[in-house]
Amino acid sequence: MKNIHQILSLLLSTMAFQCLLAQHHPQTYVPDASPVVNQKLGQWADMKFGLLMHWGPYSQWGVVESWSICNEDEDWCRRKTDNYIEYKKNYEDLKLSFNPVRFDPSKWAKAASQAGMKYVVFTTKHHDGFCMYDSRYTNYKVTDTACPFHVNKRADIARQVFDAFRAEGMWAGAYFSKPDWHCTDYWWPNFATPDRNVNYEIDRYPERWERYVQFTHNQLLELVTNYGPLDLVWLDGGWVQKLSDEQVAAYKNDPTYRFQKIQSQDIRMDELKTKLRAVKPDLIVVDRAVEGPNQNYLTPENTVPTQHLPYPWESCIIAGGSWSWVPDAKYLSSRKVIHTLSEIVAKGGNLLLNIAPGPDGTWDEGAYQMLEAVGNWMKINGNAIYNTCAVKPYREGKFAWTQGNDGTRYAIYLAGDDEPLLPEKVMMYEFFAKPDQKITLNGDTTPLEFISSGDGTVVKVPKPLRGFRQGTEAWVFEIK
Repeated sequence: MKNIHQILSLLLSTMAFQCLLAQHHPQTYVPDASPVVNQKLGQWADMKFGLLMHWGPYSQWGVVESWSICNEDEDWCRRKTDNYIEYKKNYEDLKLSFNPVRFDPSKWAKAASQAGMKYVVFTTKHHDGFCMYDSRYTNYKVTDTACPFHVNKRADIARQVFDAFRAEGMWAGAYFSKPDWHCTDYWWPNFATPDRNVNYEIDRYPERWERYVQFTHNQLLELVTNYGPLDLVWLDGGWVQKLSDEQVAAYKNDPTYRFQKIQSQDIRMDELKTKLRAVKPDLIVVDRAVEGPNQNYLTPENTVPTQHLPYPWESCIIAGGSWSWVPDAKYLSSRKVIHTLSEIVAKGGNLLLNIAPGPDGTWDEGAYQMLEAVGNWMKINGNAIYNTCAVKPYREGKFAWTQGNDGTRYAIYLAGDDEPLLPEKVMMYEFFAKPDQKITLNGDTTPLEFISSGDGTVVKVPKPLRGFRQGTEAWVFEIK
């Protein structure tokens, strides 16, 4: 399907620069120096499950967010016209018809909360520069008088989203793009725009870059100041970062280098973080893919790491067709979401699941169905997910392992599509239960017989329990 090809290509293009950085400068996790931030990070790590939403006027076309106006990605993001100038104007004019009159974030928040999600990250501004909030620093925004939705009582979309999710007891996080392709201090009309980067030489035009730095600082400050309490800011566009002369030279000499221009795009993140923390001292700052203390947790994109990772991290995963809304999207099955969540938590991370609203301001019915089924499982088995830590053997065979604060271990049996019943025996490799331990199924008190051997522990499931919650996506063995 076209949408799938778009997604795969987008993932490759958005990750290419980050991979290039890693070749020359492998990333390590750098802890934040603030005790209150680390305490906040601990609370975030216990939440395990969050919601990401990409939304903007581009949903009217059912195309991927922002990237079709970037010449660098023309090879995968084909446009319906061969006139780029005309296409970009029409794209930006989507503001003039954006009118999501069925927008009701309280419905989303209730569905997310019932599914067991604990926080939301909402796109306040993507790379195209369109603000889904009432920024005073641009008229390219949903509340501008030229946008028909500005007369709606819910016109300040980001505020409505944050308020609705906070009302459900969830944390609020702001996705914000460091590059802004609408801002003339980033993409200056004086020059062509060959790729995703700033399109002029910063050293030659430092005053223009300084205006952009202040513009970025001001927009993030107004979000943290006027849309709070925000719990985290999730900064995208990792190519906007400070680079050393040695790094720039290394990238330019790399044979796989595919961008026409590479230079240090320093927006002074240390200074920016200090400003933001002056407003919200425990604010989590996620400067994605930029090594250092301003990346409070790492964010592998649409993938699950192969191993346990010993630092804070979160996989952001597409739930339906694309990061942005596309027609006839096929959503992940509840089984897939539950298995992915379990594997991520077993490896020490959080799952940030992306659901994209449509042009009228609604979610597809498939999104609600998916979340409802996930929520039904979480109501019974959330004790194996929330407030747990990763524990060996992490992910082995059909099991994902977690451990509660009281020392209770949970072995999440990830059932196959062809397993409506529990097997008579399950093998827990690399785990050796002791004689004084008790193994039960979550939701039942019957002690299960087990035998530990050289390879691990064999647990016997009696016939009456093999059909326990028949057809479930995953069974949880509780080990005390």
